Amino acid sequence: MFVVQVYAAVRQFVLSRETITKMGRFSLPPGYTRSKPVEKPKLGPLLPVIAAILDADRIAPVKQRHTAKRTFERLRDEHGYAGGYTVVKDHVRICRAQGQETFVPLAHPPGHAQVDFGEAVATIGGGSPPGLGLT
Repeated sequence: MFVVQVYAAVRQFVLSRETITKMGRFSLPPGYTRSKPVEKPKLGPLLPVIAAILDADRIAPVKQRHTAKRTFERLRDEHGYAGGYTVVKDHVRICRAQGQETFVPLAHPPGHAQVDFGEAVATIGGGSPPGLGLT
């Protein structure tokens, strides 16, 4: 529900109908979203090379896997990459995060639950469970 101050602000700033519609749809401003992904003119042609390096690292022993710095050095030395290290580091971080699941969703049918510890006594239908001596 809008208050009088909000209506006064709308009239004072002469907002467009689209802005007023957005204000009605969202309780907080939705923020900025990009309409298209960021272009990477220097790194773009080498993305398949980075993907191949990271795929090979999945089966390699942990100590022999490429760091982002080593991946950057290989791109620079073997493929003539002229871009910066930070762009490579950010792309490698994103690629590695996509392959990892961060949580396991739990789904239980109605009436069932899962707990780690604890004890519970339930009173169903107004009576106490037998053997507890409660009235």
